[in-house]
Amino acid sequence: MTQLYLASQSPRRRELLSQIGVQYRVLDVAVEEQMQSDETPQDYVSRLALEKSQAGWLSLSVQGLEAAPVLGADTIVELDGQVLEKPANEDHAVQMLLSLSGRVHRVFTAVALTYKQHQQLVVAVTEVGFAEISEAQARRYWATGEPKDKAGGYGIQGAGAVFVNHLSGSYSGVVGLPLFETQNLLKQFDVGVWQFESIAET
Repeated sequence: MTQLYLASQSPRRRELLSQIGVQYRVLDVAVEEQMQSDETPQDYVSRLALEKSQAGWLSLSVQGLEAAPVLGADTIVELDGQVLEKPANEDHAVQMLLSLSGRVHRVFTAVALTYKQHQQLVVAVTEVGFAEISEAQARRYWATGEPKDKAGGYGIQGAGAVFVNHLSGSYSGVVGLPLFETQNLLKQFDVGVWQFESIAET
């Protein structure tokens, strides 16, 4: 029996759910990620998470899958009210990293769950401080390949961790899924954590 569907292809979200022992099945959903002119960064990330969760739920009947809660999530980086998306190329990534250099930015991760007529949302906001970054460092970091699919052009769980000198909030939220907030949300839908095979066998 499926406990949870994850409407995301993010390997980091899969790893984080597995880390806390959540049994899930991945759904492939397509949602246009385009910020609207009247949206705040928090409104934007919340809408995307809700739309992904809802799209996943609607796809269950189309695919003939059993009903279970669907989790959708989205993460954005915000600096001075501007959303920093995934970099389009090396120069774009370097530009973003230099704009973050020596400053504090915010990372918003929204998590939504949909099951039948019920939908719940939580948003984790984390402040991340960066040390000074030179252009040479930014280009060397790009060469690692890590920034290419990361909001803000960096991955805190990888080589990009060397830039971080301060963090206030959820570390896992910056990675892509705030685990404390997520497990509280899962409880509302009777989805268990710590469902490790070793525990089940004892």
